[in-house]
Amino acid sequence: MDKKKGMIFIDTNVFIIDLRYKRDKHFRKNRAFLDFIASGNKGVTSILNFLEICGILSFNLNRQQLMELFYFMPEKYKVDVMPSHSIDSHIPALSVREIMDIMYGKAGFGDALIAGFVKRSFSEETIFVSWDAVHFKDLLPMKVYTPEDFLDSL
Repeated sequence: MDKKKGMIFIDTNVFIIDLRYKRDKHFRKNRAFLDFIASGNKGVTSILNFLEICGILSFNLNRQQLMELFYFMPEKYKVDVMPSHSIDSHIPALSVREIMDIMYGKAGFGDALIAGFVKRSFSEETIFVSWDAVHFKDLLPMKVYTPEDFLDSL
């Protein structure tokens, strides 16, 4: 698989703040970042992040609402979901060795899973954006920003 270039990869917590935490201290900067992405700026997330979002929100949504979230979230935020946004797609496989190699760098399982997928699927030209940027800075070979830092870098 060719690595994707020139993308802005968005981590789970950016979407969760927008969907659930309107009173969060980062909400305005978060919203400004998502508006920037929605204006056509190559935003992408993974099916792993996408399922994590659905899982977090599943406690407050019924089946119909969860399916609507699954189907309409990429359109709402104008992001691509990699490798696919199909309900019939498969979770990208990473070896235990790949995940352990990342966890040796002091990462929890969820962060290691996302970092492994990103390292495998995206070029170093990709920008990774998360409110937990500090967790990923030493795990990824690309620039890692918070949404606020990303906007400040423009």
